Order: sequence, then structure tokens, then C-alpha cells
Amino acid sequence: MTLSREKQVLTAAQLSALTVPPPVPTGETRHFWDACARGRFELQHCAGCERWVFYPRAQCPHCWSQDLRWREASGKATVRSFTVVHKPGHPGWADAAPYVVAVLVLAEGPTMLTTLCDVAPADVAVGMPVRISFTPVGEYTLPTAVPAGAPR
Repeated sequence: MTLSREKQVLTAAQLSALTVPPPVPTGETRHFWDACARGRFELQHCAGCERWVFYPRAQCPHCWSQDLRWREASGKATVRSFTVVHKPGHPGWADAAPYVVAVLVLAEGPTMLTTLCDVAPADVAVGMPVRISFTPVGEYTLPTAVPAGAPR
């Protein structure tokens, strides 16, 4: 008996085995990628308006302050929206399909797009609690998400 494709689960080990294009760190994003490599989920926090900022950038999108500081974030989030990818845009992702790409609302407020691991596409739902996890893929460690109750 084989699982339906909607019940297949993408694991961190399967994701790690892929050969996919890496992120391209910039001056603004280097700290983020270095923190991920250390297993730390760090976001920028604005000293001007006290709001969290993601994706990394040179100035706050809320108040335009350039006084952004890196702080460790909780890693807690909920699924705002998601899609199940059956035909990836890059051939390196083909072995992972079907997999879930989700827009998360981080507990600190910003949204983030990432891949969900350790959950079948059919079991993902809007409002589902997840947490950030770190998955080595090639030379980088990517922030992915797993169900909040998943083992570490």
C-alpha cells in the first residue's frame, strides 16, 4: 500500500539532501543567515518604534528609523496561508514534491514565507501553530517550520 501524495511528509533529512539554489546573503541579511547557521532565530527590532522587522533591511518599514538591532525571536508562529507545491519551479526541488510552502505570522508580528516539514500537506491548516526549525541545505541553514508539538 502506498501513501497518497497528499499524505507524504517532507522531512528535514529529505530537505537536507536536496541540491537547490542557495540564498544570496547581502550586507543586510548576512547576520540573519549566520544566526540560522548557529540555530538561532534572530530578527531585527526597531529601537525607534519598538516593532519587529522581517525581512532584514537597512531601515524600519514602519517608522523609517535606521536604528535596527538584532534580537532573538521566539520562533513561534501560525500558518496564515499555504500552498502545496506539486511542480517545483526549480528541478532541485522535484524529489521533495509535494511539499508545503506557507506564509507564517510570527509571534512578534512580521510574516515570513518558508517550507513546512514533518507534516503531510493534507494535515496543514490556516491557524495551525508551528515553530521555526533549522535545516541544513547545502552550505546554508534554512529556517523552516514544523508543527508546534513536533519533537525537537
